[in-house]
Amino acid sequence: MKKQVLSAVVVAALAAVSCGTHTPAGGDGQAQAPVSARLARVEKVSVPHRVELFGTVEAARTAAVSTRVMATVTAVRVKVGDAVQAGQILVEIDPQTAQGQEAQARGALAQAQAALALAERNHERFKSLHASGAASELELDMARMQFEQARGAVEQGRGAVEAASSVAKESRVVAPFAGRIAAKLVDVGDLAAPGRPLVMVESATGSRLAVSVPESVAATARLTRGSAVTARIDALPEAGEIAGVVVEMTPGANPASHSFMARLELPGLEAASGLSGRAWVSVGSREAVTVPRDAIVLQGGVPMIVLRDGEGRARSRAVALGNAVTDERVEILAGVGGGEEVLVGVAAVPSDGAPVEVRP
Repeated sequence: MKKQVLSAVVVAALAAVSCGTHTPAGGDGQAQAPVSARLARVEKVSVPHRVELFGTVEAARTAAVSTRVMATVTAVRVKVGDAVQAGQILVEIDPQTAQGQEAQARGALAQAQAALALAERNHERFKSLHASGAASELELDMARMQFEQARGAVEQGRGAVEAASSVAKESRVVAPFAGRIAAKLVDVGDLAAPGRPLVMVESATGSRLAVSVPESVAATARLTRGSAVTARIDALPEAGEIAGVVVEMTPGANPASHSFMARLELPGLEAASGLSGRAWVSVGSREAVTVPRDAIVLQGGVPMIVLRDGEGRARSRAVALGNAVTDERVEILAGVGGGEEVLVGVAAVPSDGAPVEVRP
């Protein structure tokens, strides 16, 4: 169907162009001026067959920053788009609740330490009494048990203090790494809760392209982590084609789309997340019809080539251009089949049927 549409477009374009350039040989009683040009062959060559994949740019690192404190947000220090450094304060939360919990933990630890001191002295006393025969074995065991329990309570209290102190420090939410603010999800007066994202931070350096790879393409191209892939970002044409590498790939296909998700590392690219991009993977080779780049002549915006027919006369033909195969040759998708002689270096499309003078 695609070839039929291309053929129809080529025929229509040729008809439109030919209307303005066709001059019947000898129609006005005058001979047509010859056209001088070099000749080249329309060649069929084997080129890598590349499949185009579509995807979206992602930041190399993204974090949804939250806190373990449940309290009111008192200040938001950043806005969307701000650049931040690792450890920079992003959001401040009312510290009173966390500080109160830390104070309770420290008080409980002090009580446990006092109980441990008493249990230790009592244990030493019963050891002396047992040695002199004034205390039974059971009494000594009870004193030892109380001492061990008190020591365990102290360890538990120290852990509670460390946990409460750690939570209290999160009253000031800081950036986990250098980057930029992608989203601000709270304002002053909101309630911060454990697990609720407050801001989204994404890295400012490095970008990835997440693409969906059909299962047939993944199998044919043997796409795995470490595979080289060529990519292009639509919004950054000046970046050209970028040599990327697959750094992540899902082990299984999505059961709904039957495709794998692959993430490509794009070294040196600085692009905003969310931009659209394309990637190409090689799935073998195919035959392409090519002509020298200098054989292409634009007439009215339509790419054309000029062929020499069996009688040595010029015949113009509209073509559909493909990608460059080399620096010197370009692919023709429709218009010629290969083996024809094409004129190279003509400045404009000559009159149809003009005699061709071949120059070296």
